[in-house]
Amino acid sequence: MGKFLPKPFARSLQTVLGLSVAGLLGSTLPASAQFCTVNCSSRQIQFTPGQLIRIFVVNRTDSLVQIEQVYGTDPIALLPNQEVEVDPNFGTRPNASLVFWDETTLPLRTILSRPDKNVLRVEILPGERPPGDRSVYVEDDGKVRIF
Repeated sequence: MGKFLPKPFARSLQTVLGLSVAGLLGSTLPASAQFCTVNCSSRQIQFTPGQLIRIFVVNRTDSLVQIEQVYGTDPIALLPNQEVEVDPNFGTRPNASLVFWDETTLPLRTILSRPDKNVLRVEILPGERPPGDRSVYVEDDGKVRIF
């Protein structure tokens, strides 16, 4: 750089570029190592173990979807575009599961989000190919998985 630019300017440019690259690396790497607390994508969601979680489920399909909290609720029928809150005492201990199925046996796809600190939002959409998504599982360690 020193051949084409004056040395003070070249050093300043190197410093700015170095800080920019360090800032980019620093802003992307730690975020992937931490769990997300608000406005999270499906792969980032993790709750504090033992924390009570409010779960809202939305049916974004054109058919009737049944949802059931394993060992917690009887099946609940969700009409298209209907939203419900499942058992308000839902938590991460013991491992908690929410299963769902389409009444017409069509495959489903699930999108998870965490709009608030203790809220999990489950959106059920039409799937592409069988078998599709069938459950959301909140593990003892607070991680949320789709099966």
